[in-house]
Amino acid sequence: MSVASSEDLVPPLEAGTALYREEEKTVKKKKEKKKKSKGLANVFCVFTKGKKKKGQLSSAEPEGTARSRQGLDGPPPTERMGQRPAAGPEVPENVFLHLGRTMKEDLEAVVERLKPLFPAEFGVVAAYAESYHQHFAAHLAAVTQFELCERDTYMLLVWVQNLYPNDIINSPKLAGELQGVGLGSLLPPRQIRLLEATFLSNEAANVRELMDRALELEAQHWAEDVPPQRLDGHCHSELAIDIIQIISQAQAKAESITLDLGSQIKQVLLVELPAFLRSYQRAFSEFLERGKQLRNYRANVIANINNCLSFRMSMEQKWQVPQDTLSLLLGPLGELKSHGFDTLLQNLREDLKPLFKRFTHTRWAAPMETLEKIITTVDVRLPEFSELQDCFREELMEAVHLHLVKEYIIQLSKRRLVLKTAEQQQQLAGHILANADTIQHFCTQHGSPATWLQPALPTLAEIIRLQDPSAIKIEVATYATCYPDFSKGHLSAILAIKGNLSNSEAKSIRSILDVSTGAQEPSRSLFSLIKVG
Repeated sequence: MSVASSEDLVPPLEAGTALYREEEKTVKKKKEKKKKSKGLANVFCVFTKGKKKKGQLSSAEPEGTARSRQGLDGPPPTERMGQRPAAGPEVPENVFLHLGRTMKEDLEAVVERLKPLFPAEFGVVAAYAESYHQHFAAHLAAVTQFELCERDTYMLLVWVQNLYPNDIINSPKLAGELQGVGLGSLLPPRQIRLLEATFLSNEAANVRELMDRALELEAQHWAEDVPPQRLDGHCHSELAIDIIQIISQAQAKAESITLDLGSQIKQVLLVELPAFLRSYQRAFSEFLERGKQLRNYRANVIANINNCLSFRMSMEQKWQVPQDTLSLLLGPLGELKSHGFDTLLQNLREDLKPLFKRFTHTRWAAPMETLEKIITTVDVRLPEFSELQDCFREELMEAVHLHLVKEYIIQLSKRRLVLKTAEQQQQLAGHILANADTIQHFCTQHGSPATWLQPALPTLAEIIRLQDPSAIKIEVATYATCYPDFSKGHLSAILAIKGNLSNSEAKSIRSILDVSTGAQEPSRSLFSLIKVG
């Protein structure tokens, strides 16, 4: 677990619902220990049969009805609505808990014990509910006149938008009784919108601060050369988990008020998350430059590449946004991963550079022997990438595959090899085909999914082998549809190998690339990575 764990970074969700229901349970337990009820007891006792207490009127006496009616017209039958909580600091949260619980208990008591004693036209339940509603609304109106702290803003919204309408007014015992009363909201719509705007602003600032703190702690670990955790054989960082939890808790908090507010905060988070990912990408790039001498440098690079999977899966599963929007959101992670791959492959590329130069230095005299040394060098390096997540190991192997094909084409395009006879050209084409098969087999065997690279070398071999300009044109046209970034410059470098091709024939073959094939811009680059003179 990283220092930036969710418990350290994210304060507990201020679940007013949980607090309210917990207090309900506590009160019920206390009631079970008492023989006499409180609250409405002094009213209910007026209507109970049996021996009356000293000074108490019996249910048969007219004054009982009069006294009860006076209770309906006047303030609520219990003064508990005006009392303060028995314990705890005097904060709006405790006041709301107290008022809400009291209202619910008393209204349920009215429904169960008082309503049956009055004719239906008296509207006993409605009268009590309206009185309580006005009292509660007055309390909230007074509270909103002051500058509220962040927690109080949240609690106000929870009570007005969730707990009051759902847990009290629409509770199982009261919903049927209050259905036609039309109590409405405790606050006017404009006031609610202002509170919601304040809440969203507060949450955006909180999310931003928590994510920045998590990244700061993670970057500190990199700088201090702290090794990443290993999880299921992969280098692991807690950063993605921390960020996802911060985002998820912010949305859950908004949804605890209303689902609509949850939708609103989603749009806020869709702004904050990409901004964080850009900061993450910049911090990681700085680490790549400054941390090269650290012992755990490569392990931390791998851990951060693996982070990209957690971010991507969370976004795909939770956010349900269009694919193009998702690609934009995750753009910084693509850059992070690309820079990470470049770092991991840097040593391998340096090892391969002198080996590829042997092709031209030996004038392609023994290409298979040279390629075998190249493949062996790659094979020795592959275990260094074993702690990548499987999907990223495949992507990295595709990058290796691309590098091998690209460097091979670069050597063919050096213009240092000119073969004047068809036999020589056919022999070289045979070597290229054999090398292409070796590269494709090795890379595919080690997880490369780059089937798009398969025709790259064999088609060039065919262009070199063919002697009929018309047949060569057909191959070139087909090749250009597979690789739209294949240019006249690249074609000229390959045709330069064919020493028996006249200038006019070469010009005619190149002209085929002037004809539009309807090909789109390449989704993957090959020849755009190859510079030719």
